[in-house]
Amino acid sequence: MNLKSDGRQTSRGHLDKRVLDALSRSGKPVIRAHDLENILDFSRAASNLILARLCNKGWIQRLSSGAYRIVPLGSDSANPIPEDAWAIATELLSPCYISGWTAAEHWELTEQVFNSTVVFTAKKQRRKELIISGLKYITKSIATENIFGVEKIWSSNVPIKIADIHRTIIDILDDPEIGGGGRQVVDIFKEYCQRKEANPEKLCEYAETLGHGAVFKRLGFIGEKLTQFPQHLLLRLHSNIKTGVIKFDPTGPNSGPILVKWGIRINIPLGDIT
Repeated sequence: MNLKSDGRQTSRGHLDKRVLDALSRSGKPVIRAHDLENILDFSRAASNLILARLCNKGWIQRLSSGAYRIVPLGSDSANPIPEDAWAIATELLSPCYISGWTAAEHWELTEQVFNSTVVFTAKKQRRKELIISGLKYITKSIATENIFGVEKIWSSNVPIKIADIHRTIIDILDDPEIGGGGRQVVDIFKEYCQRKEANPEKLCEYAETLGHGAVFKRLGFIGEKLTQFPQHLLLRLHSNIKTGVIKFDPTGPNSGPILVKWGIRINIPLGDIT
């Protein structure tokens, strides 16, 4: 028996256990080398080496370059799909917030279940669709100054920013695709209008803060057609629209009546907007 080798293995095993215990106590859903530096006063080189070894052993799971999560005890797989999708998104994509159909589900504006999480992020992304350890994300680029109208909730000991109920509406009107498409956006808006929190004034305020022309057109049209927004709000929205015609559903057909007043082509069945 190679006693020196056996001793090194035992010592290494104790070190790995110590590291895992410390990281578990930290409660962080995503761990990096600097966490070992801060918590255990390791060097960067030693931290990277230990994380790589723990990953090879299946104790931690690689999420992206330099980012890992602890594999839950009792897991049947070395690469289980994490349950804390929002916390992981916040750790990897900040500054960011949850919006689109994910926020609509959170605020119970839709019963439709989507298999991906919509994240608005100011961190530059090469791809719109991301898969991180089996978790599916749809990302939308946004300027840092346009992160407003959000609330803070907690998940896995991580503060999560999520679009409030009004910002959720504005975001899906700006980009109906992340709301599930034009017809789904109408259904979400109808549900919003039934809620006690519904606030046309707040929607107009958010639209003006964001300043995207398509939002004024879609909000003005749908607000007038579905809920009869107060006239002063309709005038306020109309004063912000620019020339040109957009489609209510950008991914829908290039057909349907054009409502000149709002500069919008209604390319979903008119029966849906009643």
